[in-house]
Amino acid sequence: MLLTPYRETLALPRIKSLLAVATLARIPIAASAVVLTLHVVADLDQNYAAAGLVGAAFTIGGSVGAPVMGRLIDRRGLRPVLVLTTVAEVIFWSVAQGVPYPALLIMALFGGFLALPAFSVARQSIAALTPEAQRLPAFALDSITTELSFMTGPALGVLIATGPGPRVAMLTIGGGIFLSGLGLWLLNPPVRAEHETPVASGERVPRRSWLRPRFVAVLAVTMAATLVLSGTDVAVVAVLRESGEVGWTGPVMTLWALYSLLGGFAYGTMRRRLPAVSLLAPMAVLTMAVALGGAHWWLLALLLIPCGALCAPTITASADAASRMTPASARGEAMGLHNSSLTVGVALGGPLAGLAADTWSPVWGFVAVGGVGTLIALAVIPAELLHRRSAPASEPASAPSPDAPAPEVPPAVPAAGVPATAEVRATADVPADEVLASGTAGPAAVIPRQAQESRPSPVSRH
Repeated sequence: MLLTPYRETLALPRIKSLLAVATLARIPIAASAVVLTLHVVADLDQNYAAAGLVGAAFTIGGSVGAPVMGRLIDRRGLRPVLVLTTVAEVIFWSVAQGVPYPALLIMALFGGFLALPAFSVARQSIAALTPEAQRLPAFALDSITTELSFMTGPALGVLIATGPGPRVAMLTIGGGIFLSGLGLWLLNPPVRAEHETPVASGERVPRRSWLRPRFVAVLAVTMAATLVLSGTDVAVVAVLRESGEVGWTGPVMTLWALYSLLGGFAYGTMRRRLPAVSLLAPMAVLTMAVALGGAHWWLLALLLIPCGALCAPTITASADAASRMTPASARGEAMGLHNSSLTVGVALGGPLAGLAADTWSPVWGFVAVGGVGTLIALAVIPAELLHRRSAPASEPASAPSPDAPAPEVPPAVPAAGVPATAEVRATADVPADEVLASGTAGPAAVIPRQAQESRPSPVSRH
């Protein structure tokens, strides 16, 4: 049945409450960018370039802060970090609405650094609450609910900012983040699975054990995906404005978000995981093809269907891959890096599309961001192919968690006619971590270290 993977996932303990709280927690965060922009332009009487600098400062702070907060979660647990970031965010939004522009620019850097980690915490908790076989639909649900948050948050932010005013909207965001932090603190979702080493144990793993080229490749794909998405946002507005159909911007953007929702839903029903780069490559190429639809809004909406349908699946695949490549004791930092790559992509995509639109024509915005996404995909594909070639043909669908306790290995049983001493000599020079706990300890149970280590373990709206 089509809905079976989702039913099984939602039946897991605490998943429904986690998704519900995370969705609500992301709404004020999603509204923050547009509200900051309107405050700088309307209340502080600055231009949009000045507003962009404030947004850039907030983004830079968030990109640096996300892995730092994730590392604190790995070492101290979730609740202390929630208290720190919630208090810092409430202070920022309460004070920032009343300070002059230079002070706001500096404050935005620290406000971003200490931002409430609602996105990365949700994904870290999903990895802890779900077995690997059910992580794909769980991350798909996370991407779908993130889409809903970004469809709701900016609209509410604009509504309040254009009504009572941007300063009231900023205070409202502060109140919303306070409630979000409180909700996550009360829910206290686990960041480690029951079979994984608890935070209290103080276990540390060196970064070099998981921050490897393949993990960096996943981060590059994640950044490229949101670069394409945020650049497409700008290009759509520019194209419709040039063609005199700016009034259709809302419907076109809503349809594009709907395509992503449907694509993410369909991807979550699949039993087979796809590498994130295999989704990024067609999404980027098809984004370049959207440049053919600049003449009419309805043609633009149609051409956005295939690339839009790949948005949420690409983010889902990257989050799933990042969670499987990382030991539980470093998962917070890893998901923080994943969140930073999402943020960096969002920050780069809009200016890149705008520069192309201003230099040549609006449709070139699609070509620019799609082209960069394609180049990144081409750079990553060889590494993915090499990994698949080096993996053993008999590789299981999912590997045990890096922090899971190793099962006991029964004593080796010598093969018929082979002395036990010969069996011991056959494996004496093989490191213990290269012997599979498969019930035997003989030569047939040995796989190359490289293959064992490469075993594979959801935009502007993510």
